[in-house]
Amino acid sequence: MADRGASTQGIKTRKVPKAGKIRIKELPVFTRQLSAMLESGMPLVQVLVALEEQTDEPHFKKVIGTVRMKVEGGSMYSDALKMYPSIFSELYVSMMRAGETGGILADVAARVAGFLESSNKLRRKVKSSMMYPLVVICVAIILATALIMFVLPTFASMFADFGQGLPGPTQFLLDLSDWLRANGLIVLGALVGLGFAFRRFAATERGGYIVDLAKLRFPILGELARKLSVSRFSSTFAQLLHSGVPILQALDIVGVATGNKVIGRTIIHARGVVEGGDTLSSALAQNPYFPRMAIHMLSAGEQTGKIDDMMDRLSRFYEEEVEAMLEGLTSMIEPLLMVFIGTVIGGIVICMFLPIFKMSEVVSM
Repeated sequence: MADRGASTQGIKTRKVPKAGKIRIKELPVFTRQLSAMLESGMPLVQVLVALEEQTDEPHFKKVIGTVRMKVEGGSMYSDALKMYPSIFSELYVSMMRAGETGGILADVAARVAGFLESSNKLRRKVKSSMMYPLVVICVAIILATALIMFVLPTFASMFADFGQGLPGPTQFLLDLSDWLRANGLIVLGALVGLGFAFRRFAATERGGYIVDLAKLRFPILGELARKLSVSRFSSTFAQLLHSGVPILQALDIVGVATGNKVIGRTIIHARGVVEGGDTLSSALAQNPYFPRMAIHMLSAGEQTGKIDDMMDRLSRFYEEEVEAMLEGLTSMIEPLLMVFIGTVIGGIVICMFLPIFKMSEVVSM
């Protein structure tokens, strides 16, 4: 692990190999075990020693060891975590700091572990639901391309002996086959270049905003993206408030954690409105992509002084909404995909045999 050379508030941050994998697979287990050991009365340093010894992932083992040495040297646990922002997010660090300050680190760690586990579960469901149609479509495109480029040319010599013009669809596929074989590498390079350019564009602030705005406006999937963002907002906001993080600081963190820059920018703007003395619900109501029901529930929480509890309920509601919508989309997409594959592959096969079907009209007598 090498120092990045950068410093955040006087703390040097460090890169960690396979940080994404560690954050998703190792961190929830680590946090759950941390909570259980602290709850049993073990001192923090002893807990970190035990977790370092039993962690199999070598890079994460080094991270835990460094954090342990910092704590042994007198640093706060949350400050030691700041060295590894690629693993311990601002949300994670802020909640741990609140737990340390309030003397309830074990309770907060348990809450964070539950939050991470729930987030990963929802992420897996969304990923698996979206991956299935993408894989099927890609396989269909690859099969269609292979038929056109490699199978169809074997029929070309046979078609040439017919002595008359071929049916329009068959001739079109033969011309397309010749063109793809002559320009296939150029087409492939252009597609790879476009994909790379799109990723670079989406990684910019403006590009990411435009892409996220397009997601919200997309038919059907836009509704899913909106519900998913609100679910992340409400669950993250609830956990921060439960842990004792001040509301303005919580809004700063939540603005990044929604996963959508349009919703996130709305929350950041709402922070300024709340700081000026207005309510959060009235600030979020100005955004057309924020569901009205979420606004009403947040307003009810503000009136009763139980925003964190209301955000918990809102989070559970929208998680169930996302899961139900994913199941509905999956059941709807499956037959559509079968029709798509049948149309593409079946259409190519029919075009290949069309001259044979019309032998009496095509073959010269």
